[in-house]
Amino acid sequence: MEQLTPAVPPGVLANEEAKRRGLRKMKLVALSFLLGATVVFLLCGWAQSAGWPGWVGYLKAASEAGMVGALADWFAVTALFRHPMRLPIPHTAIIPNKKDQLGGSLSEFVGTNFLSEDVVRDKLRRIGISRRLGGWLAQPDNAERVTSELANAVKGMMTVLRDEDVQAVLEQALVRRIVAQPWGPPLGKLLGQVFADGAHYKLVDLVADRCYEWVRDNHSAMLRVVSERAPSWSPRFVDAMLADKVYGEVLSFAWAVKTDVNHPMRLALDKFLAEFAQDLQNDPETMARAEAVKQQILDHPDVQGLIGSAWTTAKGMLISAAEDPSSELRQRVREGLRSLGVRLVEEDALRSKVDGWVEGVAVHLVINYSREITTIITDTVERWDAEETSRKIELQVGRDLQFIRINGTVVGALAGLLIYTVAQLLF
Repeated sequence: MEQLTPAVPPGVLANEEAKRRGLRKMKLVALSFLLGATVVFLLCGWAQSAGWPGWVGYLKAASEAGMVGALADWFAVTALFRHPMRLPIPHTAIIPNKKDQLGGSLSEFVGTNFLSEDVVRDKLRRIGISRRLGGWLAQPDNAERVTSELANAVKGMMTVLRDEDVQAVLEQALVRRIVAQPWGPPLGKLLGQVFADGAHYKLVDLVADRCYEWVRDNHSAMLRVVSERAPSWSPRFVDAMLADKVYGEVLSFAWAVKTDVNHPMRLALDKFLAEFAQDLQNDPETMARAEAVKQQILDHPDVQGLIGSAWTTAKGMLISAAEDPSSELRQRVREGLRSLGVRLVEEDALRSKVDGWVEGVAVHLVINYSREITTIITDTVERWDAEETSRKIELQVGRDLQFIRINGTVVGALAGLLIYTVAQLLF
């Protein structure tokens, strides 16, 4: 399996160097305790041979036991990371040799104690995420901060997406779906509802008004049409009288349609529209003609150009709104976030609902993906280089482990002094 060295971000190099200096310093301190005990032991041995008083024996016993304790703890600490004095003593260099097992144990520990359902539920309930989030969002500065981050995300997404790719997706997801669906039945159903509710009456009124105004304002055009269609042998004054008569009748008819909501023309139009709506839903010929009209509309060059430019226009609008702090979009988002924060603080029902959502999502992830999450630890540790991993761990905890050596020296000396004292008293 490929061995990987744990990556070191540039920002932590200075911190690692400081830890390395601290580790060297503590090793020297621990070594000085051992050397001090050794010096005292040698001096006491010389003093005893020179006939010094009996108290020298107590000091010699303490220093001797201190040396033993210091050496034993040095061996124990060193055996964690490497073979002491490079001797392949069994059960030493524990971290390099047991790296994979340690990674598996750490993975199991995390999964059992941190990624269990009960632990996650209890932690989320005690945290009160929705209340904290609500209190934070209720602050205008925080709402503005979130809005700015969302705006940056939108601009980044707009920049990454290629226009041609989005247009292709729009054509696949939108245009082709529109083309694939028949227009007749849904359009007929919609028009039938509109006609049944009488929502089209204002449009009919507008058309009637416009027709009346056109007839009223185009007397000369009416005369010209009648004159052009009259026989050549017809006298001019007869044509003029006939044209006036026709104009008057048309004007009266247009006025009646305009003013009488129950005019037969209006009733006939309502009947025609209702039948047309039904034909769009049930008549195969009408439905086929509607499909032909749909295809003509979609195939028109202007419509094709509109579809192609829709994304470009929408993209420009979104980027412009995201960049402008005073835009309507950002103001609405900012106010919406702040309002949500206030509601999360004040409304117990909403807060309980949000907490339930968060807890449900977290528990779902833990139940279904905890194994995958903890496997990351195992797989990552397995890919690390053993020696480098040992050095990294020692760098992190080695300074504190040196206190074991110091304490071993001190405790060993006290224990040796106590044992020697008891021996002198008893024997």
